[in-house]
Amino acid sequence: MSERVRRAVCPGSYDPVTNGHLDVVVRAAATHDEVVVAILHNPAKQGTFSVPERVAFVEHAVAAAGLAGTVRVEAFADRLLVDVCRDLGADVVVKGLRGGTDFAYELPMARMNRHLTGLETVFLPGDPALEHVSSSLVKEVCRYGGDVDGLVPDEVRDALVARLRAG
Repeated sequence: MSERVRRAVCPGSYDPVTNGHLDVVVRAAATHDEVVVAILHNPAKQGTFSVPERVAFVEHAVAAAGLAGTVRVEAFADRLLVDVCRDLGADVVVKGLRGGTDFAYELPMARMNRHLTGLETVFLPGDPALEHVSSSLVKEVCRYGGDVDGLVPDEVRDALVARLRAG
């Protein structure tokens, strides 16, 4: 008789993936048999990067971290997170928190997910060195010529520079 796989989902838009996101994914992989990075998107909204680009960025970063066998990346559109988790057979959602504002935002969603299906959410405190990092802030800093080295994988930094500073 085989043991049940402990599967966690790390949901987000990942537009783009940051080193803060990756910190949470790496730490979730240390406590679960498998982690699914669920790139959730709304097809009606245009992001900075296409969904296939986001998937590729995360896959490359996961491979560079040596987690290709433990972490997989999938994209989902227009679905409730609880439905994604049910279909994946996930036991838990893992979310990173940079501070109190993130907690205040995430807690009602965690409670709603538990209300809907019993799905639990585990909050991991983010690395304090990356506490100020968000996808939207990284994009804004890059757009205006600021240095985002060390905040996103190098491949993402290069793509941001090409996309946001072009023209």
